[in-house]
Amino acid sequence: MNGRVIAIDGPAGAGKSSVARAVAERLGWSFLDTGAMYRAVTFFALDHGIDLSDDESLEKVAVGLSISITERVVINGRDVTAEIRTPEVNSKVSSVAACSAIRRALVEQQRIFASEQAHGTVVEGRDITTVVFPDAEVKVFLTASLEERAKRRGDESAASVAARDEADASRVDSPLSVGEGVTILDTTNMPLDQVVDEVVACLRK
Repeated sequence: MNGRVIAIDGPAGAGKSSVARAVAERLGWSFLDTGAMYRAVTFFALDHGIDLSDDESLEKVAVGLSISITERVVINGRDVTAEIRTPEVNSKVSSVAACSAIRRALVEQQRIFASEQAHGTVVEGRDITTVVFPDAEVKVFLTASLEERAKRRGDESAASVAARDEADASRVDSPLSVGEGVTILDTTNMPLDQVVDEVVACLRK
């Protein structure tokens, strides 16, 4: 790994994307939302009628799909920023993300992306501190109460968020967990700027 990395993990609704994007903007670094990559694969598979239990077909999607994630999410030249946040994708993405072949394909892309950035990359997801970048310069696990996380999701109920928590934490390959050397931040009652301050402070320790 050549580029500097701040790795941020946490469950749905913990504020990972907002925090990671804000940290990247403050530092002048690149930002990578890995969850959007899994959502893109899920959306593409659903949109093309691919059986989500067919790991071989899903692997072909993950390997062959051209995914661009900046301010917008674009797959094979199509802007799917809104489409990957639908209730259907919400309900299916955890099962797709549990596919080991997909994880291998996307982890490789994530590492390549970070290695190509001139300054550094803030990467957020669910296995970034434990699997993708276990040697990252800064490793943070964001969390918040279930009620707060459901409120932040807006389009998801507490039951849906809790179900995703269970699926992410119990999958065999790269489950959501707190690894060694990780700073845990409970963002339930913390404004965004304060969380960003905390993460940036970790970089300077």
